[in-house]
Amino acid sequence: MALPRVLVLVLAGGAGGRLQLLTADRAKPAVPFAGVYRLIDFPLSNCEHSHVADVWVSIQQHPASLAEHLANGRPWDLDRTTGGLLTLPPSQGTERAGFSTGTANSLWRQAELIRAFGADALVVVSADAVYELDYREVADAHLQSGAEVTMVTTEVAADDAARYGIVEVDGDRVTGYAYKPDEPATTTATNEVFVFTPGPTLDRLEQLRSEVGEEGLEDLGSHLLPAQTRDGLARAYPLKGYWRDVGTVDSYWEAHQEFLSPEPPIDLDDPRWPIHTRGGRHSAARVLDDGQIENSLLSGGVRVSGNVRGSVLSPGVVVEAGATVLDSVLLPGVRVEAGATVTRSVVDDGVGIGRGCSVGGEGAITLLGLGAQLAEGTEVPAGARYPDDETS
Repeated sequence: MALPRVLVLVLAGGAGGRLQLLTADRAKPAVPFAGVYRLIDFPLSNCEHSHVADVWVSIQQHPASLAEHLANGRPWDLDRTTGGLLTLPPSQGTERAGFSTGTANSLWRQAELIRAFGADALVVVSADAVYELDYREVADAHLQSGAEVTMVTTEVAADDAARYGIVEVDGDRVTGYAYKPDEPATTTATNEVFVFTPGPTLDRLEQLRSEVGEEGLEDLGSHLLPAQTRDGLARAYPLKGYWRDVGTVDSYWEAHQEFLSPEPPIDLDDPRWPIHTRGGRHSAARVLDDGQIENSLLSGGVRVSGNVRGSVLSPGVVVEAGATVLDSVLLPGVRVEAGATVTRSVVDDGVGIGRGCSVGGEGAITLLGLGAQLAEGTEVPAGARYPDDETS
């Protein structure tokens, strides 16, 4: 018996404004994570290990930053003669042309292509979370349930629940859905992985479009998911393992701290489920002279002569003698010169931190934007957004 035909659509077009300076010049799915990875590596690796060979990526914001990383899809076994990786940038020439205004609007724009593909199950995922999940297993459960949509769910902190789509469930049946509610009824949230039955879902989307207009479709949680829930056609699929939304600066920093644990929440090198990425071009990391490292992740090409503790150093980072990096995330090519101190900060690509600079401190996370160059002795206080803040 042939396996059900599964299509994965990665919605990678959002502006990622909550990540502030980190997405000023790159797509959110292209944001580095844990040194050598990008956020989109997690859903693409899930596709590979789920034996899903048809993966479409809808891109919109800063497409070059993502297209360069995706290339032909080889790291995720998607460089195929038939099927494989397909990127979907905004286009002209049809009645559905133009830029999307939300995730449901994006799905509507691709409806004709999806219908023509003829999938049994359509898996729609975002690319701003860190997790492992067998998409085919979820698709199989969905097809057996007879539902129109299956929402993969996870438990979130009560004080954070208002950021998510919140569901109420009875067994596996979703009885209530609210998108980013002011007063969440539960702490059970959708984790932005949805399995749809394509035909009925796209028909419903067309009906909603006739009612609210093209731009009024907005996000999946605005009209589509509530309508499917009201009609009793929504099911829940609890994700038992780790899941972390890294769509804010604070959650991005906190996720890195979790991966510095002696027992990280996901083994990125697990031979049964490795996270794959585009191959690096850096030599081995080096700890030089009097360099001291404690509880940190070092990527290829890193050079450390100073003191690094509780931090993640991406490829090509240099920490000079006498410099100190504490509880921070340094993205590719950052240079911390002698005598500088970086504390509880996220530092973007290519930032130069001059001699004797002081960046961050106890309290809110500090963020240094792409390519910033701090002159000798500059002080950037805890919680600052540089160069947005007047700090120089």
